[in-house]
Amino acid sequence: MRFPAQGKVPLGYPAAMKTAALVIIGNEILSGQTQDRNGPFLARRLGELGVRVAELRAVRDDEPAIVAAINELRASCDYVLATGGIGPTHDDITAAAIAKAFGVAHAVHPKARALLAAKYGADLNAARLRMATVPTGAELIDNPISTAPGFVIGNVYVFAGVPEIMQAMFESARHRIAGGPPVRSRTVLATATEGVFADQLAAVQAQHRDVEIGSYPSFGRAKVETRIVMRSTDAARIDAAAAAVENMFRALAVPAVSEPGSAP
Repeated sequence: MRFPAQGKVPLGYPAAMKTAALVIIGNEILSGQTQDRNGPFLARRLGELGVRVAELRAVRDDEPAIVAAINELRASCDYVLATGGIGPTHDDITAAAIAKAFGVAHAVHPKARALLAAKYGADLNAARLRMATVPTGAELIDNPISTAPGFVIGNVYVFAGVPEIMQAMFESARHRIAGGPPVRSRTVLATATEGVFADQLAAVQAQHRDVEIGSYPSFGRAKVETRIVMRSTDAARIDAAAAAVENMFRALAVPAVSEPGSAP
């Protein structure tokens, strides 16, 4: 398994597990005008398919930036899933940028043209035809909501940025993504700050290196809570780690409750 930066298998995951990088393309994400919903959806669905998300990156509507991100990530991960920038307007430059990343031309795909012609008829103008333009050699991804397709080239999958459309397109393409056992999780919720148990939790992690253990505090008006989340593809190992965390809190006299497990 190949991970950007770290170059090693994280705790809790098998060495042969497939990896993915998510690229969220759009100035509206980086400006704060739009909250990304695509990254969380894709991370959950990929986990269910047994694919570990190694990185999530937001990239502006800039060709060199998109080219650089795609080329770096497609070399380090098994899959790259990109969203945004394949519409009819001037700032929809994703298809052209990915064609440049692969060193190929981009042109109108005959099947995509036919799909759009059937939808728009005489109203298929030059702007809408941009949505039929993909890198040479790319295969189309079905769009059951608004027709204009996404595409896959190499190990790079490109979807629309509108969350509802992206989700439908992902389901159209998921059969192409080979994963493994689903990533599962278990949460123990404790009423304490991290400073109370940080050293003891580090010891639990050292004893359960086959489970990824994360600590996530939240600060409400009435109380402070911390969620200890354990992730792995092995449910039995998660249960063992959760029992150790529960025992840790019991020894510290910290109120804690174990929440039901899930996948991912």
